[in-house]
Amino acid sequence: MEEIRERLRAVIKRLFDVDFEPEVTVAPENMKGDYSTNAAMKLAGMLKAREKADADGVVKAPRDVAALISEALCSDSDFPFDIEVAGPGFLNFISRDEYFKQKLADLRLDFKKNISCDDYLGKTVICEFSDPNPFKVLHVGHLYTSIVGDAISRLVEFAGGKVVRANFGGDVGLHVAKTLYAVMEKDEKTDDIEIIAKCYVEGTRAYEDDETAKAKIVEINKEIYKIVEQDIHEGRLAELYWTGREASYKYFDDFYARIGVKFDKYYPESTVAGLGLLKVREGLADGVYEESNGAVVFPGEKYDLHTRVFINAEGLPTYEAKDVGLIFKKWEDYHFDKSVVITGNDIIDYMKVVLKSVSLMAPDLVERTEHITHGNVRLPGNEKMSSRKGNFIRAVDVLERVEEALSGQSNASADARIALSAIKYAFLKYRIGGNIEFDISESVSTTGNSGVYLQYAAVRSKKILDGLSAERSSASADARFASRTLSTARSSAPASLNIISAENPWLLDEHEKRLIRKMCEYKDVLKLAVRELAPHKVAGYLYELAQEFSRFYENVKVAGSEYESERAEIVAVYLETMTHGLGLLGIEVPEEM
Repeated sequence: MEEIRERLRAVIKRLFDVDFEPEVTVAPENMKGDYSTNAAMKLAGMLKAREKADADGVVKAPRDVAALISEALCSDSDFPFDIEVAGPGFLNFISRDEYFKQKLADLRLDFKKNISCDDYLGKTVICEFSDPNPFKVLHVGHLYTSIVGDAISRLVEFAGGKVVRANFGGDVGLHVAKTLYAVMEKDEKTDDIEIIAKCYVEGTRAYEDDETAKAKIVEINKEIYKIVEQDIHEGRLAELYWTGREASYKYFDDFYARIGVKFDKYYPESTVAGLGLLKVREGLADGVYEESNGAVVFPGEKYDLHTRVFINAEGLPTYEAKDVGLIFKKWEDYHFDKSVVITGNDIIDYMKVVLKSVSLMAPDLVERTEHITHGNVRLPGNEKMSSRKGNFIRAVDVLERVEEALSGQSNASADARIALSAIKYAFLKYRIGGNIEFDISESVSTTGNSGVYLQYAAVRSKKILDGLSAERSSASADARFASRTLSTARSSAPASLNIISAENPWLLDEHEKRLIRKMCEYKDVLKLAVRELAPHKVAGYLYELAQEFSRFYENVKVAGSEYESERAEIVAVYLETMTHGLGLLGIEVPEEM
């Protein structure tokens, strides 16, 4: 489609002296051709609006514009499509067999080159996501944002970027004080994350319902800041704090290892709080912030936002000041070309205030920052989860429940990797932004739009190639089929292909052509996914590709057919496309299922 768009742009500019961005789509099944555009109809309207007339002073009708474009395109001897002018002015492009054969050969010989994208080549991108707080249990929302953040990072890396995966968490703040208040009241320890989680809920209730408890928690909060700033390890509160923080970090590390997500940099809030205080005080002197009742605030109403406190009356930095410090600390550490911050929708307005305040001090840093937000993950029942109330669903519980669902299927192995893949795809197939209702049974289905189905679809193609490999190897024939395994599908290609030679009589049938055409779309899909940082574009494409392969599999004989070698090339490129696309989503193709 991109090739057609480029040709259309050039021809339209030459014929009508118009900078026009044509839309090209896959032609509907009821329309002749492989691709279609309504460019002539839109262009005719533009020409009429500016009174662009021919020599007789007559504004050309859409079909006339389409005919001129068609004639100009077909005059290029290397244009690989036949063109039909249809209806009120559609241009339908019918691919010749030689075109699809060449595309297949190109992909088979150098797959990476022919899907490449360099949008982030030479750029450093810091991608911040997950952001769990120590002294709390990870819930399903953390699982979601970890998976999404990793997939976005993979897209940037695919496009040539150097990605720094960053994690930001509150190791100081009221939530820690609430937890340690309850720990001390109950005479508990902080070496067990489950005890910590229960105490956080109890401490939160005490803070909200008991004024005496609230006052104690406020004092504990001040002491915790001193403990961290002065690296104090003596005393019960200090011992509980450091033990609890260490237990929390180990818990996080174990969880991330389990889901296959890595981080390059972890920013505890305590490491950026001081810088945040400094920057806010500098901004106060420059008129960015204002004093209010002993606190320092940003007057958001001046900018159609809301006012927020950045330093409280006790002189402690709030979350807002820490986020200010984080932005400047990231810049000090990496001098990033882009900073991507992934959070829930509930802090959209909060981040607008933070970023606006920073923009008045360092506008370039805000211009380089993109805030991506997502909704909540809910299981059927649609109740919002809250770690504060204790009604949340733990991330590990989701993993275990999916594993249990898989173990109940007679034709599926209860493999933890397959379970994780099922969850990743179930999250990533949706556009980032809205709420997600996560249906466990749907996520592990071997039919329909699920990660398990896509893995099966990839493994099925591998079995075809393995079968051909075994036959050819036993016959000591055609080295192209000697090692078509999952690993070699990614990296090896035959030394030469004769599928496009004049001597090859292979004529593509409709199912072969549709599958090759779908594989040719992959590069365009990747460009769009990278541009929008949208993993769901890749997920949706892979599902459509798997469906197309299923139709091919049902209608086209590969092994033992007259064109076995040629059709094996189609299957090999399909497997490589599926393996690459699923890899961008953090999903492995297993050896067998």
